Amino acid sequence: MRIKKLLTNKHLAMWLLRLGLSTVFLYAAISSFVNPEDWVGYLPNVLTEHFSATLLLKFFSAYELGLVVWLLSGVYLRYAGLLCALTLAGIVTSNFHLFAITFRDIALIFSALALSSLDEDE
Repeated sequence: MRIKKLLTNKHLAMWLLRLGLSTVFLYAAISSFVNPEDWVGYLPNVLTEHFSATLLLKFFSAYELGLVVWLLSGVYLRYAGLLCALTLAGIVTSNFHLFAITFRDIALIFSALALSSLDEDE
């Protein structure tokens, strides 16, 4: 009985982490399509010096939508969580001058790492 409860709680925790991370990436992707001027400032200058910021933002938004689909699919969650953590870490480090805003992403990084550490086979 105790193992069954543990597995049920673990399954619930995985779903909550997946839904939370998916919501964050889905909101950012949709909002950047609707209001790109609000999001262009988060792109690294090294990229916007060489490429169109609008085009980069569209590609990144599509990438975020891909992460949402991956998280919700439940396939290879360990790798999905790691990629989410790396993506968020990239956002924080490339926008350190905006740390008053991006510091919240640190909690999301740890949420993504928690998701990637939950082994479904145990």
